Amino acid sequence: MDTQTALFQQHRPRLFGLAYRMLGTPADAEDVLHDAWLRWHAQDTAALDDPEAWLVTVTTRLALDRLRRAKTERAHYPGPWLPEPLVDEDAHAGTAGTPEAALERDQSLTLSFLTLLERLGPDERAAFLLNEVFDYSHAETAAILGIAENACRQRVHRARARLRENRPRYSVDARAQQRLLQRFVAAMEQPTLASLQALFAEDAIHISDGGGVVAATLHPLHGAERLARLYLQIAYNTRLQPLRYDMLMLNGAPVLLAWSGSMLTTAIWVEGDGEHITAIHALRHPGKLARLAATVTDPQAGTSLH
Repeated sequence: MDTQTALFQQHRPRLFGLAYRMLGTPADAEDVLHDAWLRWHAQDTAALDDPEAWLVTVTTRLALDRLRRAKTERAHYPGPWLPEPLVDEDAHAGTAGTPEAALERDQSLTLSFLTLLERLGPDERAAFLLNEVFDYSHAETAAILGIAENACRQRVHRARARLRENRPRYSVDARAQQRLLQRFVAAMEQPTLASLQALFAEDAIHISDGGGVVAATLHPLHGAERLARLYLQIAYNTRLQPLRYDMLMLNGAPVLLAWSGSMLTTAIWVEGDGEHITAIHALRHPGKLARLAATVTDPQAGTSLH
């Protein structure tokens, strides 16, 4: 491996981690890294004082351009848009190896947090991620984005305020989320309106992404009874071929995979207050599930729930 390639590979996990958090899908992040590599390959790297800064700057700006286009496309997306899980998160962490950095990585990589980031505009998202997650100073972030430092501070401040406003009221750890998902599976296997309704907080929300390709709710549903009726209908519709559920840790949090035979139909993750599900996200878009399904066909990949 030549020096130029070795340098790129050295920084690749960090670059991927940034691009993925910007865009929410591994495929888009890989495309950004491919374009960054082409520019890097054409660059006289010997003339660079700080190769990492150059790579982060190019990757950020390429991701920003792609995210701006994606925002326009997502405005016409049929129903809610949800991020695509990252299967091999350890290989693409992009942060230091300390326990504190690992915790920060997991929190900033969860699917719930990536969904929350969708509330930000592209410029705010980039500034927030660089400053808050990847620990670049305001001056360094401003240089990467090509803006004044004061403008950078304003973007980060607005992003923090917007995320704080929309952040879930409750925060539970992975074990509590696993327990809620296990209770969900048990209720789906012997479904009644009462048992399902007992799972959800009174103001719970359901968000589903089918991309207009498969059946999914086109608008968020609110309320324990409405969510219970929805999942009772799903359980009824699949009674002839009951769904099989596996639990897998993805993006630092438990995700429930629902299989119909050999087909992965849904990836589900939840937020909760410890006792009830306050938000349930159902990713059903076949294109987004394809990479995940190919990776977890190994029965040892997850924990089977019956």
